[in-house]
Amino acid sequence: MKKKSMTSISISNKRRILEILAVIITAAGKFIFMDYLNWRFPFVAIAIIFWITYIIYRSKKQPTILKYWGFRTDNFKSVLKIVLPFGLLAVISFIGLGFYQSTINITWHIIPILILYPLWGTIQQFLLIALTAGNLQDIKGQKLNKAMIIFLSALLFGVIHYPYVWLMMATFILAIFYGWIYLTKKNLYVLGLFHGWLGGIFYYTILIRDPFLEMFGKLFPD
Repeated sequence: MKKKSMTSISISNKRRILEILAVIITAAGKFIFMDYLNWRFPFVAIAIIFWITYIIYRSKKQPTILKYWGFRTDNFKSVLKIVLPFGLLAVISFIGLGFYQSTINITWHIIPILILYPLWGTIQQFLLIALTAGNLQDIKGQKLNKAMIIFLSALLFGVIHYPYVWLMMATFILAIFYGWIYLTKKNLYVLGLFHGWLGGIFYYTILIRDPFLEMFGKLFPD
């Protein structure tokens, strides 16, 4: 017998499928607007505005949807205690590998990224974990087990970061861990926060990339 979600809520299979399709369309937009056209800031800004608008709209219609999705603070500390050791181990690994590869490239740009990236990280977790893994788990009649749902969601998350191999591997592993946490505890705030922080540190220690310049460089030309 299928285990019920921690927060009982009525959502049609049609809406769940449409939400998953919307996530896939957003992911496809990443390849077109961020990778091909290099419109990083406009794409991220529009995606954040669109999905926040959707979150607000759905919360007006179904007030309990926010907790169901994982926008909750009642279990923040308990989830933080689980994620924090993983986060610290990841940061130590990034720095160690960065020194080994001589890829450490930390500048003051990391400060605004660590402040702003968690917002984008939370939206990404909402899309890939809440709307994808969460909907796959709760669609009526589906026969996928939790492990397969986590794997498929993590695979999608990794593929989205093509063609950067290190980033694909890191996000796949991250999504495996986050998927398990989410389907067990459901807290997007902790996952989004660590997604932003770990992602920012990963860029400046492993990838030799500056997401601040990639995102805002065109707004502040030399």
